[in-house]
Amino acid sequence: MQPLAERMRPKNLDEYIGQGHIIGQGSALRNAIKQNLLPSILLWGPPGVGKTSLALIIANELKRPFYHLSAINSGVKEVREVIEKASDNNIFNQNKPVLFIDEIHRFSKSQQDSLLGAVEKGVVTLIGATTENPSFEVIPALLSRCQIYILKNLEEQELLELITNALKQDEFLKTKNIVLKEHEALLRISGGDARKLLNALEIVVNSSVSEKIEITNELVLKVIQQNLALYDKSGEQHYDIISAFIKSIRGSDPNAAVYYLARMLKGGEDPLFIARRLLILSSEDIGNANPNALLLANNCFNAVNVIGMPESRIILSQCVTYLACSAKSNASYMAINDASELVDKTGDLPVPLQLRNAPTKLMKNMNYGKDYKYAHSYENNFAEQEFLPEQIAATKLYEPGNNAREQEQRNYLKMLWKEKYGY
Repeated sequence: MQPLAERMRPKNLDEYIGQGHIIGQGSALRNAIKQNLLPSILLWGPPGVGKTSLALIIANELKRPFYHLSAINSGVKEVREVIEKASDNNIFNQNKPVLFIDEIHRFSKSQQDSLLGAVEKGVVTLIGATTENPSFEVIPALLSRCQIYILKNLEEQELLELITNALKQDEFLKTKNIVLKEHEALLRISGGDARKLLNALEIVVNSSVSEKIEITNELVLKVIQQNLALYDKSGEQHYDIISAFIKSIRGSDPNAAVYYLARMLKGGEDPLFIARRLLILSSEDIGNANPNALLLANNCFNAVNVIGMPESRIILSQCVTYLACSAKSNASYMAINDASELVDKTGDLPVPLQLRNAPTKLMKNMNYGKDYKYAHSYENNFAEQEFLPEQIAATKLYEPGNNAREQEQRNYLKMLWKEKYGY
């Protein structure tokens, strides 16, 4: 028997749950489907939010031939074979075939190049699904020919609707006496992932030998804990493992960090996905406490991109253990968060006149740039002046961390600004 998530896959737009912002009544994508004017598109979002289902529904609604490739096990040869079939199909069918590529971010440049001609000539309508930002993972030539739609994790009511529909409509679950007494644990385990939610529900139901199955939070947590290996095996814990990995490095535990690294690599995780997360962490959690962390993480990313597996595991391990053992600071991360919050609150405040550019005579007459002090013309390359807008003058946004390097920064800033910012 098929898994519950597959049995409950929606067959049309009316059955599709979630993503109302892109597929709701009156939306641009829904109108394009109804008018049979669909461009090539990229569906970007986390796992289990309906990317594959939406692609199947679109092809079905448009009554077009549907070709499905997975970037994990398809190469240039498979792409060319599908395009050749699609070309032959086009001779007898005016409806352009839909080519769906799952995890398109895993395609190399040469694989993506092999798609370009078919998309340009209109041989196929491409629908690519990706969990990674397509701006970084899809070649510019292909990206420019696709509309990007961002899919979101499902909301609580949408997840509850999925459970209710499954209990009422699934041919197997309908035969069971199931009472949903509590749902919080199921929703928490799902993390907004529909597939993960339905898999968890199915595991809980199948684990019971009672005639009447009462689903409670306690039962869900007990059963899922016992079946944790099943989630790992099918890749359902992707985000749990990466979360534990990041938190282990942030918590300065190289042993746990390298363990979770091995878990991800053994599970077939994309090494570049891991390297990209290390780049973010090196700035977010280490920052100015050790500026070399960002340099090493960047070199790690470039090296992994060049070397590939299995040797990349060594490079990743070096970077992971270094980052875990480094001094930590989130000062720069907090600074940009606080600055963004301040911008939201205060809006577009006027830039001080002395800091403004004055390319025209009119601007000079309006005192743009007047009284600006060129720092390098003063002792210690510093001249005290106001750089923030008047309404938020003397606001401190950067608070150096409690570590050797940032203490140097604190002392330097205190020497320059005295008591102005309270360093």
